[in-house]
Amino acid sequence: MTEPVDPADAEDFLRLFYTEHPNEGDADRRVAWVRAEIDLTGTYHHTTAELTFGAQVAWRNSARCIGRLYWRSLRVRDLRAVRTADDVAEHCVQHLRQAWNGGKLRPLMSVFAPEAPNRPAPRIWNELLIRYAGYPTEDGGVLGDPRYLGFTDRVTTLGWRPTEPRGAFDVLPLVVETPEEGPRLYDLPADAVREVPITHPELPWLTELGLRWHAVPAISNIRMVIGGVSYPAAPFNGWYMGTEIGARNLADTERYNLLPEVARRLGLDTSSETTLWRDRALVELNRAVLHSFAAAGVTITDHHTESDRFLKHVAKEQRAGRTCPADWSWIVPPMSGSQTPVFHRYYDTEHLRPEFVLDDDAAHRGTHGGPSTPRRERPGTECPMWSYLH
Repeated sequence: MTEPVDPADAEDFLRLFYTEHPNEGDADRRVAWVRAEIDLTGTYHHTTAELTFGAQVAWRNSARCIGRLYWRSLRVRDLRAVRTADDVAEHCVQHLRQAWNGGKLRPLMSVFAPEAPNRPAPRIWNELLIRYAGYPTEDGGVLGDPRYLGFTDRVTTLGWRPTEPRGAFDVLPLVVETPEEGPRLYDLPADAVREVPITHPELPWLTELGLRWHAVPAISNIRMVIGGVSYPAAPFNGWYMGTEIGARNLADTERYNLLPEVARRLGLDTSSETTLWRDRALVELNRAVLHSFAAAGVTITDHHTESDRFLKHVAKEQRAGRTCPADWSWIVPPMSGSQTPVFHRYYDTEHLRPEFVLDDDAAHRGTHGGPSTPRRERPGTECPMWSYLH
């Protein structure tokens, strides 16, 4: 059972909203109205303006996000009246189409029904709306993305059948769960799954690896909390930072683990770590990602540019009289960290609200599929930020 909203949390948010929107009306009157609504129902209804501001500020407050310079540009689709699995899935597809925007990706959030006392909200199992399946092979390896072995097995037991022959980049189905219907599966249509083939500007053999990655990184299993009201289904996207794909998704040893193959093709000496073969292969793989997205006309950014932009955001927040919380371990890029300006400083660590929260059960569903015994783990390589992700 969802706990009633704390009126103090609601008032804190509303005071913030009216402080930053002094022309919106009488703050005291709105607070009194909301307190009465909470007394009567255990929760309250945000106006569309409050919802949009709350989503933007949740991004602004996200300590793991390096791309917060553009927090005001987030567009919010108010879908709180949508409750059936079919309708949630259809709006997720529409989200991907709208976010694509001809390759000029736009930061977008689709907010579905909130939790309320005695009325659970729809949930999305997937960590991201688009992810690739993982299949165990007879030799003990994995075809596809090892992170999603458990999720792939779970959706298979629920009735999903991948297209044969199976491949390394098979798009997983969307899983939407409602209290009335349970989990339901939906294959994403091809026009909603925009992918970029990975090539290299100077190494034609890289094309032979058959790599590709989806263009729109829409996170879908992180709960948004605004003024005490919890929105467990609020998919959002920005655009990728190249290292998310080239230094994490394709390179992590527990993901696609491509560095040994890239190093072999480059003719590097892999007999010792002191040759720095991993580092050399990593640079070329990341060059390929940035080159490929640019050649396809799809928005992406590099970690040096985004580090500079983040410090501009910090300075703007300070001039506005606000703190800017940041988690150093997430803000610093996963390659060449000391060559970026975000590496060489300390950050505020104050916890601010509105906020995004990764539930234990959401983390479990996203990689293992279905409600089960939750376990704590570091989320996927993407985290909440919406002008790109890392």
